[in-house]
This record gives sequence, C-alpha cells and structure tokens, in this order.
Amino acid sequence: MTLVLPSAPGDPTDLIARVLQPRMSERLGQPFVIENRPGGSGVIASLAVAKAAPDGHTLLLPLSAHSINPIALKNLPYDTFRDFAAVTQLARFPLFVGASTSVKGSTLREFIDAAKARPGKLNFSSPGPGTLSFLVGEEISRRSGLNAVHLAFKGGAPAIQALLADQVQYCAITLNLLGPHFASGKLKPLAVTSAERSSRLPNVPTVAESGFQGFEAYNWIGVFAPAGTPQATIAKLHDAFVAAIREPDARQKLVAVGMEVVGSTPAELDRFVRGEFEHWSNFVREFDLRFD
Repeated sequence: MTLVLPSAPGDPTDLIARVLQPRMSERLGQPFVIENRPGGSGVIASLAVAKAAPDGHTLLLPLSAHSINPIALKNLPYDTFRDFAAVTQLARFPLFVGASTSVKGSTLREFIDAAKARPGKLNFSSPGPGTLSFLVGEEISRRSGLNAVHLAFKGGAPAIQALLADQVQYCAITLNLLGPHFASGKLKPLAVTSAERSSRLPNVPTVAESGFQGFEAYNWIGVFAPAGTPQATIAKLHDAFVAAIREPDARQKLVAVGMEVVGSTPAELDRFVRGEFEHWSNFVREFDLRFD
C-alpha cells in the first residue's frame, strides 16, 4: 500500500505517516510505502491519487490546502469533492502568530493597537498563497485594518527567516518551526489560532481573545482514497488508521510535536472539508482576495 504525501520529508504529513507506517503494516498485514510528492500546493500528490485504481492501495494524506485549493487555484486537474473518498481526519494543529522583536506589543491585540497608532508599512510572510498561513495572515490584516503586504516564500523555514531578518513583521506558522525562536527570544509569540490556549504556551492568548470573535483555524491531516473505493474497504482502512493513531505511544509522539489526535468518521471528514471550503470561500469573496 502506498501513502502519497504532498510534502517533503520532515514536514507534518511525513512525520505522521512515519509514526503510522509500521502500525498500519502490522494491522493490515502488508507493507506500507511512503511516497513524498511535494510541489504544486499539493496538486501533484492529489492528482496521482485521484487517478489511482480505487482499490484502497493508494491513499492521500493531505494538509488543509486540500480544502483551500479549489478556491485558490484555477483549473484544478481533479475535483476535490468528487474524485476522493474520505477515510478519516488523523490530526489537527493550530498555527502561532509570531512577530519580530522590532515591533511593539507582547500580544496580537497590543501589536495591532501599536501598529495602528503609528501607521507604516507592514509585511507578513507565508509558505505561499493558498496555504492556511497565508489565509490567517490575511484575515488578521484585513479584519484589523492593518493592510499588511503579503510576501510568499517556498516553505515555512524561509518565511520565518524573513521574519528574523525583519523583512516582514509577523507570520502564522506551526509551533514546531516557531518554537525554537520563541525560546531563544529572537521572535515573540502574539497569539494562537486554536479555540483555546495551547498547553505548551498557556500565556499566549488566542486570536479570538485578541479581538477576532469566533476565530478558529487549524492545519489538519486527513486520509483519502480515490473515489469509487468500495465502502467495505473504506471502513476497513478507517478502523485501522483510527486504531493505529490512538495507540498510546503513537498519540504521545504526535502530542509532543503539537498535534491533536482526531480519528473522525469518513462522513465527519467529508463535512469538515466542505465546511472549510465554505468558510474560506466566504472570506475570499468578502475581501476580494487574490492568490497571485
């Protein structure tokens, strides 16, 4: 069986795939091969699975871009909602809003107030248009009136390097990338995008607490098979993935890197993806957002 990943080795989907690989092989009695196919905002990996035989032997482990690509990219070579069969949402994890030490404020609310009191050019970085980092950065910019300029980079690490160099003033990225810079004092945490504060940085307020009522955003990792995969196969895969990810040692490894184990039903994952698509579609229409 092949797990096709839209990211490079070391990225979140690769990490979770390697935690699951031996457990899934044992549960299903056959080898599990991890195939990293990064690039194209996840389109390369997704297209490979959409075209695969619907026999349950080729599976996709996408990130949140799976539900954003239909909004961000024109002429997708597949249909996000018709060409895949949901299996389970494995895990989710919030983003942290980090800022340069050159800006004023120790929270997102203080940062926004200080920036608006002394208007000037503000920039924010992301791993690229269409990513959750981009959309969170834009929502903070647009709804607060900061009108920050987006600078896109090829990956989270380069986006953070721009922040360290004060080329940009804030970004919304995962804690595993920002955390070491928070710990060293080179960057400061302003907010977390989850509904509740993170147990790993409990003094950092949520974005919702910072004046964005109801705000909640998570990057997530799901499992999808090609459309047409038999329901009995989907059910077998679902049960194996959920059991594997809920093993105590697997859960511990994922929690240690800031992930929250989910293990949803196929129907729940399908509704979730459609809900994410609707939420970000409304935001893009409201602010006439462009992805180029």
